[in-house]
Amino acid sequence: MARYAPARVVTNEDFEKWLDTSDEWITVRTGMKRRHWAAEDQATSDLAIAAAKGALTDAGLQASDIDCFIIATVTPDYLFPATACILAAKLGAVGKAAFDLSIACSGFIYGLTVASGLIRSGVYKRILLVGAETLSKIVNKSDRSTAILFGDGAGAVVLEASERDSYLAAELGADGSTPQTLFQQSGGSRCPVTHSAIDAGLQYIHMEGREVFKFAVTSMISATDIALARAGLDRHEIKFLVPHQANRRIIDAAVKYLELPPERVLVNIAEYGNTSAASIPIALAEAVEAHRIADGDVVLFVGFGAGLSWGAVVWRWHDYHSERE
Repeated sequence: MARYAPARVVTNEDFEKWLDTSDEWITVRTGMKRRHWAAEDQATSDLAIAAAKGALTDAGLQASDIDCFIIATVTPDYLFPATACILAAKLGAVGKAAFDLSIACSGFIYGLTVASGLIRSGVYKRILLVGAETLSKIVNKSDRSTAILFGDGAGAVVLEASERDSYLAAELGADGSTPQTLFQQSGGSRCPVTHSAIDAGLQYIHMEGREVFKFAVTSMISATDIALARAGLDRHEIKFLVPHQANRRIIDAAVKYLELPPERVLVNIAEYGNTSAASIPIALAEAVEAHRIADGDVVLFVGFGAGLSWGAVVWRWHDYHSERE
């Protein structure tokens, strides 16, 4: 697998230049210090391609070896076609199946479940799954409550059929009764893009922070407990927890309940901020690069996002490099 983050770095000190905020205020409330923002001419597919090429190289494969391409994103290049179609074409894999998943920060977890199901059922042998976002394109940079939170990036992983099953269990859920809790109001059929919508700033991310915080902690804990029960495991058998990187206080609250030591929780929010569907694969890729995860380790992925949505996947890590030797 592999990751990619744009070259431009925006620090907390940078925000002090145009917002009523400070490094201390941001750090205490979010745990964030830096985030990466895409260049004006970079779209989500550009970030996805960089991560995808790295994942293919890591797996020793060509794009033609992949049967299906999936991108989890809420910042596609266009409303349609799917960004995964563009990714496959740019990688030289025209004709292969490709589609997007739009479930916000829960995207990679949903993607793992969908991709694993397609492989386990025999539909495909290999799938390239990418979580990629350019949230800086849809954040109001003059809104202190959201501008500081979001970053851009991509993480990619190759999933393939194996005699050893990695996918142990999952819990996915959603509650769409209050979409306004976290949404981009303008751009769809409910509220098309118009001059008045743009003037009102409806094209930007809107989030009710307190409601999201309360929902996030309870949903992560509940999804974790259900997924572990389905896998026949308890929380003490988790070798590594890879949470969605939305807020350090949310992560700490969930970790406290799970009674996991800090060294078993993968956190990189200080560097990247909230990259939505890209946050979990980026954190995972960093851990793999650092050789922190060993063959056979039980890894728990858990997250939440707009929808409102949530999910957890229990995964037994298998090193496909050694499997192919």
